[in-house]
This record gives sequence, structure tokens and C-alpha cells, in this order.
Amino acid sequence: MKKKIDNLYSKLANEEDARVCKAIDESACKVVPGNFFLTIISYFFSKLADAVANTKVILPWIMQSIGAPLYLISFLVPIKESGSLLPQLFIAAYIRKLPIRKWIWSLGSLLQALCMFGIAIVAWNMQGLSAGLAIIALLVGMSLARGLCSVAAKDVLGKTIPKTRRGALNGLSAMLAGLLVVVLGVYFLLNGEKPFSSQNFSILLSIAGLFWIFAAIVYALIKEFEGETDGGGNAFKVAISKLGILKTDKPFRLFVITRALFLCSVLSAPFFVIIAQQNSESNSYLLGLFILSSGLADLLSANFWGKFSDISSKKVMIIGATIATSVGFVVVFIDFFYDELFSIIWIMPIIYFILSIGYQGIRIGRKTYIVDLAQGNKRTDYVAVSNTLIGFILLLSGLIGTLSSLIGVSGIILLLSIIGVIAIYLANKLPEVQED
Repeated sequence: MKKKIDNLYSKLANEEDARVCKAIDESACKVVPGNFFLTIISYFFSKLADAVANTKVILPWIMQSIGAPLYLISFLVPIKESGSLLPQLFIAAYIRKLPIRKWIWSLGSLLQALCMFGIAIVAWNMQGLSAGLAIIALLVGMSLARGLCSVAAKDVLGKTIPKTRRGALNGLSAMLAGLLVVVLGVYFLLNGEKPFSSQNFSILLSIAGLFWIFAAIVYALIKEFEGETDGGGNAFKVAISKLGILKTDKPFRLFVITRALFLCSVLSAPFFVIIAQQNSESNSYLLGLFILSSGLADLLSANFWGKFSDISSKKVMIIGATIATSVGFVVVFIDFFYDELFSIIWIMPIIYFILSIGYQGIRIGRKTYIVDLAQGNKRTDYVAVSNTLIGFILLLSGLIGTLSSLIGVSGIILLLSIIGVIAIYLANKLPEVQED
């Protein structure tokens, strides 16, 4: 069995050079193939659960169907993203004390499962304001649990997978999850004329919870060897002291600024959906088309971006951002001169598909970049500091929706696209981290 795993790993990772293991210790190098596939499987279930419990499409649909207030629905994406990022400076200080950190990831995955089961129960039994508040509270808990996974994942990945194989791993897991999301999108399309009740969504969310449990179990099987435990002092003091990295480490500072500006791609996505909803009466079919678009983008591009990231994660970020930014300008152009095109139901899902391909490149590229930028415990500090700062920026960026009354939806997309151009310019100044 081990021989088959080794052979399959060699084919997938194009393993020909024994020197690729120089970024991890000798003990870890001997079990790379097994860890590679265990990580892919656990990431696959985790990404699939995230896709099923999508805060951009699925959860808003549920909250609307159970009569939750509109202002609560607007908190979904900011809470999910910033809630998992903001606590990480403090979480990282505790994780740094642990020589084995895979259990933190498994714990975070199990907690996400419990919160998702809670949301499923709310969707089945509750209505109105109380249901909306309960979902928001459970989403906060789920986001905090994601923070545990995020900090631990980068460090375990850096200890168990060689430097030039990490991008391929992220790409493969996202591609496999994208395949099943495509199936989900097709299901919605085939049932576009039938009502999808909150009870149906409850079953769907319960399945997502099971996916997180599977992910936790598989991740616990990873053979992780003890690592550095330096700097595990008082969480608050360690967190504050590590902010100094931004002042002393120029490449890292530039990466954080660039990553913050790259948020323009994910922030623009909901406004693409809004334009489609405003110009179409077939919202049920739109749901299926947008889910299908997102899944196809992951399926078709993630593996490519992952392997490309192992060559140059910097170039992957730049190309992905160029795609996402260009699409924004195209939408603005259509809105100003040919807005009747938006009444064609498949136009915006196709544009959203292209946007998702660009965003996938940005996401995989920046994940690979930050892991390869640092070594040892420094990696944990990098992830924690950058994620915490991005969390604060995400909360503030949620206010951009208030500009719609002044400049309109297309005006917001234009503004975000201009920010994307600035981000691309700064990304070109980043140093290459895959070069030896």
C-alpha cells in the first residue's frame, strides 16, 4: 500500500529530485507521500463544507427564507472572514507552545461542524429575528474555530510538505472540492422551478457538518513531528510584540499591504450577484448558475494555479489579480453602454466564473507565498499578524456597500477595480520566494 501511495505521489508531484525535502527535516521527508494525501483529503472535505455553507449565496438564501432581517444578512460575509482572522495573533501565541499542532486543526474543524449543526437546527425550527440572531451567533463561533485551523494549517503544512509541493497540494484539494460543487450547482439548475425549503437547506448544512468531521478525523492521521516551541509566552504580550515585524521586515510588510488591496476581488463578487439579480426574474436558476460557476472555476483552475504557485506564487497572484480586475472594468463598461446584456441570465454567471478563476489564483498564490516566505516559528508569526490585520480591514471594508446610494453598484465595482490595479503594481515589487 505504501509503495502505491509513493508511486501515485511521484506522478502527481512530479517527484524526481530528492533535494526538494531540504525545507523540512529528514524524519518528515520519509513520510511526505502519506502526509500529502492525508492533507489533500482533509482539505478536500473542509473546502467542500465551506462551499456548501457559502456565506455569499447559501446562508443569505436561508436567512431570507426564514424571514431574518436584511441588516443581519449583510453581516454574514464580514463575520465569517474577519471572525476567523482577528483572534489569530492571540491564538498563535498558544499554538506556538505546542510541538505537535495538527490537533488544533482537527479541533477547529470539529467545532465548525458543531456550529453548522446548530445552524441547521435553527433553519429547521425557527423563524424571523430570533432565527437570524441565532445564526449570526453560531457563525461567530464557526469563524473563531476557522481561526484555529488557519494558524495551525500553515505551520503543519510547512513542517510536513516540501517547499515546492505546497501549491500543488492546495490546488488539488480545491479542484476536487470544486468538482462536487459543480454537481451541487447542476442539482439546483435541474430543480430551478421547485421551491427549496429551509428544511432542505437544513439537511444540506448537516451534510456540511459531516464533511468537517471527516476532515478532522483524516487530518489527525497526519504524521507530524515535534517542531519549535520558542516564544510561547503571554498571548497578549507576544501578539503585540510580533506586530513589530511589519516595521522591520520589508518583504512581509509589502506582502500585507498587497494582500489587503487584493481584497478588492472578493469584495466585488457580491456586487456581481446583485447586478444579476436586479436584471433577472429567475432567481432560482441564478442560484444554480452562480454555484455552478464557482465550482467550475475551482475545478478547472485550482490545480493549475497550485502547480504554478510552486514555480512562482508571486506571478500567480499578479495574473489572478489582473484577471479579476479586468473583469471588473468589463462589467462597468457593459453597465454604462450595453446594460441590456445583463437581462440575459447566463451573462453574469459567466463573468462571475472568470472572476472566480482570478480570485482562485490570488488565494492560492498568496497562501503559498506566505508559507514559503518564512521558515520555522516565523511562519506562524507571519500568518497570525497578516491575518489579524486583514481581519480589521475586512470589517472596515464592509462599509463600502454604503457608497451604493452615491455611486451605484457599478461605481463600487469600478472603485474596487482601480484598487486592484494598485495592488498589481505593488505585487510586482514583491521578491520571488520560490527561487533558491
